[in-house]
Amino acid sequence: MTPRPFWALVGALTLGVAHLAPAQAPAARHGFWGAFGLGYGANGLTCSGGCSFNSDTKGGGLTAALKLGGTLSPRVRLGGEVNAWTKDHGDVTESVGNVSVAVYFYPTARSGFFVKGGVGGGSFQLSQGSSTESANGFGFVTGLGYDIRVGSKVSLSPIANFYFGHDGDLTDASGTIPGIRHAIVDFGLSVQYN
Repeated sequence: MTPRPFWALVGALTLGVAHLAPAQAPAARHGFWGAFGLGYGANGLTCSGGCSFNSDTKGGGLTAALKLGGTLSPRVRLGGEVNAWTKDHGDVTESVGNVSVAVYFYPTARSGFFVKGGVGGGSFQLSQGSSTESANGFGFVTGLGYDIRVGSKVSLSPIANFYFGHDGDLTDASGTIPGIRHAIVDFGLSVQYN
């Protein structure tokens, strides 16, 4: 799916849900929560030592996110999240992602708006046929979004993320790619269970 139709669909769903959602403040946050989301994002892959990535390996690709956690207060949630970006070009698939512990802060307890930040691991993976090589390092994630309640325990959340990973060196049969780093900006829509 190309970016323009994808964002038209996300926008239509978000506006439609916002129109159907009850015209009242969201219920207070408490207890367990979990979310799954899909989106589209741009990857800025870089490496050190004078190397560079082909332009085919950068740019837009599909993203996915999985989040689980608990509520510390009506304004603060703590959770773990996995963010992933993938792109196929020819017979090669590149995937990058972060696994993070993140804090979600709601400036107003009765509002759906939140900002988040977290730290953890970052990873770059290159797959061709049955062969897969990966590089793993550290990373961080930040973002913002808005929970739109559509049921007593379900929300839709448009979200924007930025996640960075210093993935390290990747060695395969063709040699070593040193100091791989990824920087993803993505926009998506999550379904959240509260």
